[in-house]
Amino acid sequence: MPDSIKREARSATVKRTTKETDISVTVTLDGTGTSSISTGVVFLDHMLTNFSRHSGFDLAIQCKGDIDVDDHHSVEDIGIVLGSAINEALGDKRGIQRYGWAIIPMDEALARCALDLGGRSFCVFHAEFSRPVIQGLSTEMVHHFFLSLSESLKANIHISILEGQNTHHKIEAIFKSFAYAMKTATTITGSAIPSTKGSI
Repeated sequence: MPDSIKREARSATVKRTTKETDISVTVTLDGTGTSSISTGVVFLDHMLTNFSRHSGFDLAIQCKGDIDVDDHHSVEDIGIVLGSAINEALGDKRGIQRYGWAIIPMDEALARCALDLGGRSFCVFHAEFSRPVIQGLSTEMVHHFFLSLSESLKANIHISILEGQNTHHKIEAIFKSFAYAMKTATTITGSAIPSTKGSI
C-alpha cells in the first residue's frame, strides 16, 4: 500500500517506501507530455520518457532502489506506484472513454496494445526478446512491469508484438502503443460513469 497519496483534478502524487525501493510518482493526465524521470535504470528512463511524451501525461518519477542487487525490485515497484498514481488521478473515472487501443510501428517492429480501465486487473503479454539486458533493464522485466502496473491501475492490458527482430525497437513500440492506448482511454468523452454498474 502507498505511504501517502495527494490528489487534485486529474493529477496525483503517490509515494511508496520499502526496504528495497523509495519511489515518488506524480502524474497529470491532462498535461503536455513533459517528464522528469530518474529510476536508476537507464533504458527504463528512456521508455517512460517516451510514454509521457506520447500519452500527453506529465510525469515525474524518482526512484532509489537496490539496483546493486538487481533491477527487479525497482522495475516492479515503479510499475506498482505508476499504476497507483494514474488510478488515483482518474478519480471515479466519470466521463472517460475507458477503452483504448493502438498499433504502433517502430521500424521493423509492430506492437499492439488494447486496454480497459474498467476496475479489474489482468495482463496478457506476448513478446520475445533476443537481448537479455538493455542499458540496465532486464528484458524479462518488461512483462513484469506491465503486470505490476495492471494490478495497481486495476486495468486489463493486452500487449503483443506482431512483427519485429530488434529488441530495442520492440520494447519501444510496446511503450508507445501503451501510451496511445492510455491517451485514448483516459480522454473525457462525456459525463457518465462508463459502466452499466454505475461505478468502476
